Order: sequence, then C-alpha cells, then structure tokens
Amino acid sequence: MSPKVAAAPQKYKRAKFAPKLSKAAAERLNHVPHSVASEDSPKRKAKAKATTKTEDTPEALPSTFKIIAGSYEKLLYGLEGSSTAAGSSYTFSFKPVFIFPAHISSVRAVAASPQGGKWLATGSGDEIVKVWDLRRRKEIGGLMHHEGSITHLEFPSRSHLLSASEDGTLCLFHARDWAVLRSLKGHKGRVNSVAVHPSGKVALSVGKDRTLRMWDLMRGKGSASTKLGKEAEVVRWSTDGSLFVVLTQSTIDIYNTDMSLLHTITHPSRLHSVRFCKRVVGDGEVLLVAAEDKKVSVYDIPFDVMSTPTIVAEMVGHTNRVKAVETLAIALPHFVSDRQSTTVVSTISSDGKIHLYDMAALPSSSNEKAVLQPVAEYDTKGTRLTCLAMADGEVTKTAVNTKRKRDVDDVDESSGDEDGVWGSQQEGSKDDEDEDEEDEEDE
Repeated sequence: MSPKVAAAPQKYKRAKFAPKLSKAAAERLNHVPHSVASEDSPKRKAKAKATTKTEDTPEALPSTFKIIAGSYEKLLYGLEGSSTAAGSSYTFSFKPVFIFPAHISSVRAVAASPQGGKWLATGSGDEIVKVWDLRRRKEIGGLMHHEGSITHLEFPSRSHLLSASEDGTLCLFHARDWAVLRSLKGHKGRVNSVAVHPSGKVALSVGKDRTLRMWDLMRGKGSASTKLGKEAEVVRWSTDGSLFVVLTQSTIDIYNTDMSLLHTITHPSRLHSVRFCKRVVGDGEVLLVAAEDKKVSVYDIPFDVMSTPTIVAEMVGHTNRVKAVETLAIALPHFVSDRQSTTVVSTISSDGKIHLYDMAALPSSSNEKAVLQPVAEYDTKGTRLTCLAMADGEVTKTAVNTKRKRDVDDVDESSGDEDGVWGSQQEGSKDDEDEDEEDEEDE
C-alpha cells in the first residue's frame, strides 16, 4: 500500500416540476440492481457462480460501534459506543478513543468502510483525502488527486472509496493500493453530494451546476444527467434502493427510480442532512431530516403519490442546528429485551454535542407525534462539528445469531476480486461525453 503522503407548520405539496431522463437513461436507472457488466464475460460468469452460494449469507451485526466527527477546528473526534444490559432492558454509553488535528484546514467530509469498519477517510479544505486505519488507529497516507476542497466521501464497499470535490470531479479509489481507478467528470463546478445505490453499481451526484447526474460505477463513466432547476445540497438512496431523495435548503424531493416525483416536502427551517432508516418496530422505513430547528424530524413516506408525508416523531435535545445524521444497525446484549438488534441514530450539532438515539423507541404506529430523547451524549465543549460517520465495532459471541445480509460486491479489501470490474474502463472517450450531453435535458 503506497499512497502519496501529504505533509412554523409544515407545508407539503407535490411539485409541478419533475425532471425527465431520456428513455435509455431511465431504463438504466430502473435496472440498477442488475449487473451492467457483460453477461457473456467468462470472468463475470465465474464470479457470479462463485458468489451464488454467498450472496444471501448473513453477516453478524456489531455489538459495539464507532462515531467519527470532523470539525471546523481541524479536529477529528472518535467515540466508541456500546450497549449494556440493565435488568430486562439496556443502556448506551460513549467513550472517546481519539481526538486530534487531522488536517491543516477544516474537516469537510468523513466516511468509514462498511462491514468491519477498517478504513476511515477524511476530506478537508486542504484538498487532501487522508486514509486512516481505524483498527490500528494510524494514518495510512494522503490522496492528492483533487484540485479543490473535498466535499463528500463514501465507501461503496470495503474495497473502494468514492470522493467528490469543488473541482467538479468524482474519484474512485481501490482500497488495496489506493490507486485511482477512475476520475469521473461531468459537473460544472462544485459537487455537493454523492449517493451510491445499495447494489453498489451506480451512483447519483448533485452539484452547484443544478444538475443531477448518474454514474455507472461498473464501467466508470457517466450514465445520465438532468437539470433540477435548483441547487441541491444532498442526495440519498433509500435502504432498499427503490427511492432516492434530493435535498435543497428548504425542500425535500422524493423520487422513484423511474425519475417520477413521488413527494415534495417544504420545510420552514433550513435543511442540512437527510437519511432513510428502517423501522425497528414495525415494517418499512422512515426519513430522518436534520434541520436548523435544532431537531431531527422523522417522516413517514407513503408510496401513494396522493397521500401526504407526515412527521411521526421528532428527535430532540440539541440546542442549535443539527448538521448531520447517520444510522447503524447493531446487536443488543443477550437476553435483555424482546429483540436481538436495533438501529442507532447519531447526530451532530453546532452546539458541539454528539447525540445517540435508539430507533426502537419509535412506535410502529401512533395517533400522536412521538418525541425521542437521546440515549447517550458526548460534549466536545463548543467545537463546531461539520461532518459525521458511523462504523462497525467488535462482533462478540452474543451477536453471532444477529446477522445482516452480506453484499455480494462487498469483497475483502485485500482480495482484488473486483479488479477489472469497478471503473474498469479507462479515461472517458469523446463518445462518452457526447452520450452524457444527449441525456441532459433542459428544464
């Protein structure tokens, strides 16, 4: 491994405007769970055969977890969280495991690799992506491919890292040697946010140019784009990949994968972050929305376009704007409740505090809005927190029967099994650029 080392009431409405994609682009988005690599490829056939038995193999949930937060003060905070049996119930607690200056400028983005949480990536206004080994708690090196501040980081799998920058590009790195597999160009100006589909095969991005772009990560090229008519700050997929949300400062647009607009929610307070989360009690998922109003609003999103999204709960406790929200499924202590696992929600705020909430406290249905209080809290004493990530901790013996499905693309970072698949094509050709232009349509 040899990376370069760097010294009011809510208002709801259905929008009249819905961006459109070309027929080919819409078809690609509708079929994202299927492989976009050639089905006739012997290598792909061999890999498919090898993974047939393991694609439904469950993986144990962690019994502990890590919360990592960056700040304007250049500091990186690392907390280890755990649950403890308390009679027939359980409690949560934090303990700091590291606090140090990670960059020479403010920390703008942070991401942790899934299913094991070995790698941590941080991005800054210094234009450098730093890579850290969370297990050994040491710096691996700096990736200096961008020519602008880092705006977003995400691990599509344990073996790949996707970064975005103010320079208008996205970069796909291989975690085995941290080589750049592909530099994705298309945005004119800053890229604000990137979201990788749960299948790991495509990604969506939004930027200052007011466009939504789709990227084919298997071939390493742009797949489609459309003009939104407004600058979006965040884009996220639902947990099952059937919906995605586009967030602006005051609106939340929820789309189906065919680009049909399902709902638009207008919020009276400035929006900062959004995340889909599966219910622990009951079925389905909800939308967590962090905003300037010092709380996280929990929306129930109906699949019927004629129905109205409703706030079913609020996560309270912060005394200033909530900047970010993240979720993680974890195993619970053995024999402490009627369930083996839960989902914890972590938030950061301009009040300098990191809060933890338990999604098990959200009832499956209620005639009244539920109020969720934090189950754990850490105070940074006034640090201006900017970004947030959660990572798996230890998997103990009590967690072996509490499992989640393993992603067939989630290959070990040292195996190299995905070589020649992710971003396999080299730098884009003129034909690729022309295809992107054809897919882009005016408002």
